[in-house]
Amino acid sequence: MANDLTIYDAVAGQWWSDEVRWVRTLKRMVRGRLSWFDPRIDWQGKRVLDVGCAGGFMAEALAARGAIVTGIDPASQAIEAARRHAEKGGLSIRYDIGVGEELPYEDGAFDLVVCVDVLEHVTSVDTCIGEMARVLGDRGQVCFDTINRNPLARFATITVAENILRLLPKGTHDPTMFITPDELGATFRRHRFTVDRMVGLGPRGVNLRGDLSFGRVPGTAIIYMGIAHRGG
Repeated sequence: MANDLTIYDAVAGQWWSDEVRWVRTLKRMVRGRLSWFDPRIDWQGKRVLDVGCAGGFMAEALAARGAIVTGIDPASQAIEAARRHAEKGGLSIRYDIGVGEELPYEDGAFDLVVCVDVLEHVTSVDTCIGEMARVLGDRGQVCFDTINRNPLARFATITVAENILRLLPKGTHDPTMFITPDELGATFRRHRFTVDRMVGLGPRGVNLRGDLSFGRVPGTAIIYMGIAHRGG
């Protein structure tokens, strides 16, 4: 089954254990994303919504940077794992069960939205971005990444990452749901965002355990990330 979102609940009990290789890969991607976002975003004291937070890797990283974090995800067991880990670490993070297409928050409730490894999974990118615009109000920013739609991206993410290297469970992605930068940029603009230049995200090295490290890479042919700004 493609776009299999049950995988996040299936490993919820091991989310923070470092026992599952593909979960370790997701954890290591957080550092790569933040190496790009951190110099451009002041997280301190900001009300941040992490859409598609799963077990809380990004949410905890943002809380450590001084953000006031809310995480939301449809995977209820992953959310429970995130809650338990935050409580154990003494972190004040709110976690809710829900989807990006129907956010249960008031208009203008947040200063920033983080939406990484999510847009290629949602039922409607337009509805999801519209909801982000609503909860941000007239001003705010969205830090995002997603997967480009082209033969190279399909080969890298499905054939290599899922089927050969098993960096992700088979069936994690449906390549027909991938999004080109032009399409995503147009969708953001429809909701009155302006988008900074998009840059590539990908592997930058490997450790002795065989786990990849991530960061900015040349080109946006496979995974790309950026920041969308709402209002002035």
